[in-house]
Amino acid sequence: MKKVLLSAVALLTIGFANAQEEATTSNGGFAQGDVFVTGALVFGSSSTGDAKSNSFEIAPQVGYFVTENIAIGGKIGYMSMKADNGSFDTQDDAGFGVGAFGRYYFTPSNQFSLFGQLGLDYNSMENKLADFKYNVIDAGLGLGMNYFVSSNFSIEAGVAVLGFSSNDNGGDGADATTNFGFGGDWRAVTFGVNYKF
Repeated sequence: MKKVLLSAVALLTIGFANAQEEATTSNGGFAQGDVFVTGALVFGSSSTGDAKSNSFEIAPQVGYFVTENIAIGGKIGYMSMKADNGSFDTQDDAGFGVGAFGRYYFTPSNQFSLFGQLGLDYNSMENKLADFKYNVIDAGLGLGMNYFVSSNFSIEAGVAVLGFSSNDNGGDGADATTNFGFGGDWRAVTFGVNYKF
């Protein structure tokens, strides 16, 4: 009888512990070993009189939690920018990019969590009008937050704090263009959706 009673207590304890764990994770949050998918899908178009421009970008991004607080990930993307003034083309650029990032989440298991992100991107572009290729390297440090609306979906917002970019302008003796920026531009906050597996 003692064995049956102890077994029943053990089963109830394990069931209660599992229920508590499910209750704390049902509102979302991240844990070690989680994988999330996010990214960009952007299409833009503008016109002024006969002048028109179109842009397109697709850049899926995947992250993996190597520890409870640290996620690493990568992305790959394609982008295209075209413009004409009604008589002839003024821009026709297209190319591919790859990137890597690392994030530190301050409260990853909560429904609402802040994070810091460090990222590095490399883009190889082709200017089809001038028939030359150019390469752009971007590095950035930013802040962001995730808010879980369900156990798998979160809304993400981010803002760049520190950024550096270098464009080789085709190389072969061309002067490179470098840019540096510091400070959060709260007019350029990005919003997105994450899906956690």
